[in-house]
Amino acid sequence: MTNDSVLADMGRLTAVLEDCGPAAIAVSGGVDSLTLAFVAHRELGGKAMMFHAVSPAVPQSGTERVKRYAASEGWDLSIIDAGEFDDERYRANPANRCFYCKSNLYDALAQATRRQLLSGTNLDDLGDWRPGLQAAAEHAVRHPFVEARIAKTAVRAIASRYGLDEIAELPASPCLSSRVETGIRIMPEALRSIDEIERLVQRVLNPETVRCRIRRQGLVVELDEACYARLDGEQRARVLAELDRLSGLQKNPSTDAIEFVPYVRGSAFLRNET
Repeated sequence: MTNDSVLADMGRLTAVLEDCGPAAIAVSGGVDSLTLAFVAHRELGGKAMMFHAVSPAVPQSGTERVKRYAASEGWDLSIIDAGEFDDERYRANPANRCFYCKSNLYDALAQATRRQLLSGTNLDDLGDWRPGLQAAAEHAVRHPFVEARIAKTAVRAIASRYGLDEIAELPASPCLSSRVETGIRIMPEALRSIDEIERLVQRVLNPETVRCRIRRQGLVVELDEACYARLDGEQRARVLAELDRLSGLQKNPSTDAIEFVPYVRGSAFLRNET
């Protein structure tokens, strides 16, 4: 992207944020919400408050990242429990699970603040089926990146412009529940194991992308094409040996076989399931 286009995007984003007034930003720990939080704090100062929801579905690394940036940038940050795990509709893991997740999140935020709720949704997200956007609409949540006509590439460019290279280069990392095949019940202990397994694979194989999926036929570890192509027998054996020392998911008799396959975006999502 050219410097002029990035500056134009930043100008439109600033105008939207100023129009929002006192705002509450839901910060998950990914590139979109962190960039929005950073810019909102710079532009709105004390009128911007950040909220981060912790739950078994949130990767530990995401929570640590949010806390680190809040401390270094002086954000007004509140850590909350959105309560989605008390919602049996969410735990059942239907195709529209994200609707129940976001409904619980925005309900919790509405109880915690009367400020305008903001999300990090960007223009590219509108091209996908995202039930969470329906929940946002029902709670009058605004999406500054969408209103400013900013897509994912531009979000990363804005982060780079502010010197947030770590944020700009973050790979996509949806919630841990997205690793569970549609229709399989969401269990907190399984999500904790998924997070632990992904962090272990990151340490051992250093992939660009890793997803640990729970499927009806067993446990699958997806790797980006480059990492999968260089995966040899010795590396595979090392990962499996490390996994054997973990407790939880891989000890389940229904998931005793661990398969390594190339990464496919959203492969645990089955649209026709309820």
